[in-house]
Amino acid sequence: MIFRDPTRGLVFSGINKTPPSVPSDRLACVLSHAQNDFQRFVMVLVCVHALSGTDMRHLLLTDFDLSRERLIVRRPGKRHIIYLDELTYRCASAWLRERHHRWPVTTNPHLLINRWTAVDTTHSPISTAFAAIFRPTGLTMPTLRQDRIRDEAFEVNDPLHLMRLFGISSQTAMRYVTAAHPEHTSKLPR
Repeated sequence: MIFRDPTRGLVFSGINKTPPSVPSDRLACVLSHAQNDFQRFVMVLVCVHALSGTDMRHLLLTDFDLSRERLIVRRPGKRHIIYLDELTYRCASAWLRERHHRWPVTTNPHLLINRWTAVDTTHSPISTAFAAIFRPTGLTMPTLRQDRIRDEAFEVNDPLHLMRLFGISSQTAMRYVTAAHPEHTSKLPR
């Protein structure tokens, strides 16, 4: 006999699965796994400012303004300005010094480059393989990014704050706030 599953195809839209948060002891040692200025800078951009791999790959040198202590992230249809804290400023300065020291005559306009893209005449961005720097931590770049946004949502409970701080959409901000504070957004029984 062959049975057919009557629940196949049903969609339960009311179930929101919240990814588990990263334990604070694992999060605290992420930067200690960085082996050079490039890795340290990338880790700070993910862990502090919640930038995605795509955002980082397409950052240009002209988007970075050390004198004003800010970084402009260009996304399709919008710009997001990141104001640099002391740690990010120090890591960015160190990376720029290393970048200039290693490739003083490169014409690649991207902020993050490697030995292949530095000499590439097509000025291509780095590949997605740079995400492998997180492998020794046992965490992935998207996991750390999500954890940073979720942590901020737990602290402030304000979707506008999340939108300004991370440059995320209103739907994404509401999803994080709802996951962080379900008691504030749940529907009351009638």
